[in-house]
Amino acid sequence: MTPDAVVQIIRDALMMTFWLAAPLLAVGFIAGIAVSLVQIATSMQDNAISTVPRLLAFLGGLLLLLPWMLQRIVSYTTVLLGDFGRYAH
Repeated sequence: MTPDAVVQIIRDALMMTFWLAAPLLAVGFIAGIAVSLVQIATSMQDNAISTVPRLLAFLGGLLLLLPWMLQRIVSYTTVLLGDFGRYAH
């Protein structure tokens, strides 16, 4: 296995991680902005008010995106391990 092949495998793994995490991070970002705007409008600066909606948004996003995320990771793993003979050289 050449160093270029190892770098490509690591690069693909990092890109897969990025694409799996990006939607949940976007959900958290949007929920954080929305909660901050509500706190600014109501002048309520309580930590529980900012944390609970964000956690609920992450949970909802995870439940909605989980089938897509599982499909992507299973597909990636199948491609990676399905061509295992390529790495044995």
